[in-house]
Amino acid sequence: MSENSHETVSVDFTVGIGDESFQAKAVVPAGQCNLTQLLPVIQAIEDSFIAEVTAQISEAGLHVSCKAGCGACCRQMVPLSIFEAEALTNWIRSLPEERQQELAQRFHQALLKLAAGGLIERMVTEDWLAETESARKLVLDYFYQRVPCPFLEDESCSIHSIRPLICREYLVSSSPEHCADPAKLQVAPIRLPLNFSRILNAVGAMVEDDSRGWIPLVFLFAWMKSGAHPGDAISGTGPAVLYEFVKCMSEAKPRGTTDS
Repeated sequence: MSENSHETVSVDFTVGIGDESFQAKAVVPAGQCNLTQLLPVIQAIEDSFIAEVTAQISEAGLHVSCKAGCGACCRQMVPLSIFEAEALTNWIRSLPEERQQELAQRFHQALLKLAAGGLIERMVTEDWLAETESARKLVLDYFYQRVPCPFLEDESCSIHSIRPLICREYLVSSSPEHCADPAKLQVAPIRLPLNFSRILNAVGAMVEDDSRGWIPLVFLFAWMKSGAHPGDAISGTGPAVLYEFVKCMSEAKPRGTTDS
C-alpha cells in the first residue's frame, strides 16, 4: 500500500439482488491498495450480508446450527480463490518458521491421502463447482476420504477470522450430525441469494485467462511456490478497487435464476 495507507474513507453502496437489494457500508483505504489487500473488507461485507440473510430466515423459524467444534464441513473440498491464496500465503509467511513447517506437513499429509485415494488427477482436471453428476460424485468421493482441512484444530477452524469466503457461506439449519454423511442424511443447507466466493472466483478467472480463478485449498503450499501476485491486477484507491468488486456483484445472477 501507499504511505497514506492508514488513512481510510467510508463508502456506502447498494447492490440489487433479483427483486431485493442489499445495503452496505465499508471502510476502505483512502490510498492505493489491491484486491488481495482489500479482502478483509470484502469478508466483513459478506459477514454483514450473511447476518442479514440469517436474520430473515430466523423470522421464518429456521436457525443456523453450525457452531465451533462441529468440523464435518471442514472435510469437504474447498475452492480457494487466487486472491485468498495470495492472502493466506502472506499470512503463513508471517508465522514463526516452526509453525510454517507444521502447516506444510499437514498439507503434505492431506495430499498423500488424496493421492492414495486416486483423487488428485480428478481434482486437477474436473471442475467440481459445476452442476454436473461427475462433479457431485467427486465432491462426495473427496468427503469420504475424511481428509481434514489442514487448518482444522480440535474440530475448530484455526483461521476463523480470515477463513475463505466459501467457508463462511456453508451454513445449515439441520442437525450438525447430519453433515457426517450428506449423501445419506437429510442436510438442510441455507441458500444464500448471492455467493461472494463465486464472484471472487469469476474475477480471478478474468485475471488469469488459463485458470478458473481458484485452486483446491489443499494445493495451497504448492501454489505458494509460484510467487504469483494476482491482487496486483486490480489495484487503485480503496474506493476504486471496492467499486470493481461491487460492480461484479451487481452483474452476478442471484442463485436459482437462469438465462432466458
